[in-house]
Amino acid sequence: MSQTGSMMDAFWTEKTLEEMSPQEWELLCDGCGKCCLAKLEDEDDGTIYWTSVGCRLFNAETCSCRDYPNRLATVPDCVGLTPEKVRTIPWLPSTCAYRLVAEGRDLYWWHHLVSGSRGTVHEAGVSVRGKVTACETELAEPEDYFEHMLDDEP
Repeated sequence: MSQTGSMMDAFWTEKTLEEMSPQEWELLCDGCGKCCLAKLEDEDDGTIYWTSVGCRLFNAETCSCRDYPNRLATVPDCVGLTPEKVRTIPWLPSTCAYRLVAEGRDLYWWHHLVSGSRGTVHEAGVSVRGKVTACETELAEPEDYFEHMLDDEP
């Protein structure tokens, strides 16, 4: 196990989301890419439906943002996570490290802070690598998203 993944450095077990430094906050992201998929919301009952459509800035191979520092200005509906938002966003993935820490749960074995490798999230099949079927810039009409709807959270 790497120094980063050692229990001596397990800041996520010792701090609340609010107590984390900006560097720790960024390190907590598991790199799954699920946040960067388009989601549809039923206006009648608020049900969230996942799609396999990536954001215009999403790199589906690396599961990362092509312009992370400017994403909020470039993509109007991009959500900048904060501790408050983590606790209130209904679509945050069940495997999300931010959500797990907010709920007082530990990180999964495949999280890079535990495994010591950024690759284990992909090896475990938790990321959306290989699961993105379209980029939002390829879809002309809102109805086009329906053919990319998933049965469940990716």
